Amino acid sequence: MKKLILFILVFTLNIPLHSQFYNFNQPFAHTYSIVARDEETGELGVAVQSHWFSVGSIVSWAEAGVGAIATQSFVNVSFGPEGLRLLKEGKNAVEVLDELISKDEGRDFRQLAIIDANGNVATYTGTKCIEFAHHQIGKNYSVQANMMLNDKVVPAMAEAFEKSKGPLAERLLEALKAAQKAGGDIRGQQSASLLVVRGKSTGKIWEDRLIDLRVEDHPQPVKELERLLKLYRAYEHMNKGDLAIEKGDEESALREYGAACNMFPENLEMKYWYAVSLVNINKFEEAKPLFMFVFKRDKNWIELTKRIVKNGLLKVDEKRLNEILKLGDTRKN
Repeated sequence: MKKLILFILVFTLNIPLHSQFYNFNQPFAHTYSIVARDEETGELGVAVQSHWFSVGSIVSWAEAGVGAIATQSFVNVSFGPEGLRLLKEGKNAVEVLDELISKDEGRDFRQLAIIDANGNVATYTGTKCIEFAHHQIGKNYSVQANMMLNDKVVPAMAEAFEKSKGPLAERLLEALKAAQKAGGDIRGQQSASLLVVRGKSTGKIWEDRLIDLRVEDHPQPVKELERLLKLYRAYEHMNKGDLAIEKGDEESALREYGAACNMFPENLEMKYWYAVSLVNINKFEEAKPLFMFVFKRDKNWIELTKRIVKNGLLKVDEKRLNEILKLGDTRKN
């Protein structure tokens, strides 16, 4: 009986001892990530990949004109919103990281990276993060990883980012691709995300968040993220084409629509609205093969064509509408 009481006492006393290091209600996110700032545009971003479901929903945090944060390993999710709040109060990345880590009893299990709007960077890797765990700070960026297959992942990310050119989103993606090529997460791949915000806030959240792409569950999430980013760029061309149409700049509109369709020639959405825009500027003959391509593959677009005349998105009379609808008659085409 005395032995049983002693066991219960020891077990009970041990519970707070372990819980102060890690709360098992907190999510795992053993991963590799990058936080960075574009020196020319001021844009801020964070990109991440992990063998864990929906990694971007807990690791990635960013706010225009404030900073970007990656909180990972045994994740303290509060580091994200709390870190951004402290940055908005005027503290720099180093001050914010020091404050967050100093107050966290589970600090030995954490990995945290912060970059502020001025390009100041601070990163922390706890002593009990699962190896290989490391980080590397460079000008306007930090790369960090834990539970990696080998110790080559972090330097590979840093080198890829430093050598990359172009928009910040593409450069962040290059770092993720380099990490995976070097070995990546020892468990494999599952999810990834890419978040980019403006360097200065417009006061409109929907305009400040430039890119927010997530792959929640996929056998090759980084590769899928690359496809989504390319698709995002194609739709940027579509949006620019729409704006050009509104301004009466037909030449620019056709150039933008064409660029989008060239990037994704099988995309029915792009071809369809390209065709609609061509008809609206009296280029029906150029629109015909596009309509035919779309209608042949999905008849629902024929029904949609009837509906968008009513609200003025397709500006045609009844005769022209019927000509368009007949393009969906596969018996004649």
